[in-house]
Formats: sequence, structure tokens, C-alpha cells
Amino acid sequence: MSGTARPPGRMLRVGGIPLHVLCEGSGPVCVLSPGLGMAWFDWDPVVPLLAPYRTVVRFDRPGLGFSAPAAEPPTAAGEAARIAGVLDALGLATPATVVGHSLAGLHAEAFARLYPERTAGLVLVDSSVEEDARPLAARELRTAAARLRGLAIAAAGLPHALGPALRRLTARSASVRRRDPVPADLVRRVYGSSRVARAVVMENARYRDVAAELEDLRAHHGLPPVPITFLAASTGSDSAPERRWLHRQRALAARLDARFEAVAPAGHLLMHDRPQSVAAAVLATPYVHRLRG
Repeated sequence: MSGTARPPGRMLRVGGIPLHVLCEGSGPVCVLSPGLGMAWFDWDPVVPLLAPYRTVVRFDRPGLGFSAPAAEPPTAAGEAARIAGVLDALGLATPATVVGHSLAGLHAEAFARLYPERTAGLVLVDSSVEEDARPLAARELRTAAARLRGLAIAAAGLPHALGPALRRLTARSASVRRRDPVPADLVRRVYGSSRVARAVVMENARYRDVAAELEDLRAHHGLPPVPITFLAASTGSDSAPERRWLHRQRALAARLDARFEAVAPAGHLLMHDRPQSVAAAVLATPYVHRLRG
């Protein structure tokens, strides 16, 4: 894609914010949401495996990919509402299987707890784990500081100078393939943007707050009786850090009464390394045809 080419998909206004949304395939609905600072194209290896059997929905969160920025910082409830809003904007009323990678695993679980009637299943892909997360002090002050950091980074021209290279480095280090499958011109177009840099800074700054909010939701909103699959990435190294990470993920899967599967060999970008495992987990979710009344 050239720097002036129109991106795939379309722009839909959701909650007052123009979001970049893609809807492909046909059949039962699934939503694919990527991790912190990532974009729709990070699911590209998975979509061809799902589109013949599922209506596959992808969207960029505010400020990321090609979506417009939001005035308000991210929250767990807000991201759950955003998923619901995207489905509404597309006219998709039947329950969806929601797939969340890393940070978006928190959003997917929040959606299931807040919109149980709209949830057909959950697939958590190397999801973030924060045991007994607690709210951090001075949230508004930290949010204001994150905004200032984002503006300073943009003013210094760092996104254009370093953003694409940092994306490449991060993607390669999080994959056992040690490569980023996204075309270079698309990486430059997205990660060279100060808008995207500011959104990444804000998502990172609010990560612990989102985790603490989800912990509170767990205490007050149960999960619907739907299939939940937890896919944990394993490089197969059997190192002490990897054993600890798999232990933490297995513990969260047990807490959620989810089916746990360690996928190897795979890095944190499991959908790049083992797209067939993600697709298989989605396709194993039973079809639920239940219109909202």
C-alpha cells in the first residue's frame, strides 16, 4: 500500500469517533482485537483461515491504525462498549466470539462480563495477566502526564524518525519467526504518525488502571456460560521466565474456567507465528444464533 492509497475497510463513527473498521467473510460473527499499540493488519495471517466460515470484524482502537483519536483515555468498560458499538454500526445483532490478544484480552473479558447476551465465546490470545490488580494513585495526574509525553514525543519528530523501526524491533522480538509480516510502507504510514504514538503512550499509561477496573468487574459481573479458550504462547525454551509466565496464564485460565492450551513454538505475537491455532479455537466455538430482543 502506498502512502496515499486508501486503507482497506471503511470509516464508521462509533461513540462519536471515526474508527477504521473491516468486516469480511460470512457466517457467525467473530471480533479480532489486537494488543497494545497494534493495528488491524496484525490479524492478517488469521483472517483467510476464518473468512470462509465466519464474519470477521476488525477495527483500530482510537488513535491506532487509521482511527481518529479519542478525547477520553481508555477504560475497560469503554473498550467493551466500543466493541458493542462497532457491531451495532455494522448491523450485526447475533452474539459474537470475541478474540483478544494481550491487552485486548482484558477488553474482551470486560465485554463478556458487561454484554453477556452478546457473547458467543471468548478466545484469549496470550492475554495480559495482572493478579489482584489494584487502582494506582493519582490517575488523572498520570493521564495528564501521559498526554504531555505524547505531545512532546510528537513535537520532537520521534514518531517519524523512530516509530517504524521500533515497531519492527518489537514485532521481531515477539515472534519466533523473527520477522514482521506487515509491509514496510504500511508500517511507515501507521507508526510514523504522531497520532499513533500518542495513542500508544496513553494505552501504556492506562494499562494498570484498565486491569484494576477489570478486577472490579470480576467481583460484580459474572461471565456468561459460553466457551472460553486461553491460548498461551510458548517458545519451547522451558526457561524459568517462560515457566512462570505459563503458570500465571494457566492460573487465570482456571479462574475463568477456560480451556487452556500452550501453543508452541510461538512468541507473544501468536497470531503471526501460529495463526492456525487461533483460527481453530474460534471455529471450535459453537454457533449461537440469538437475536437481541
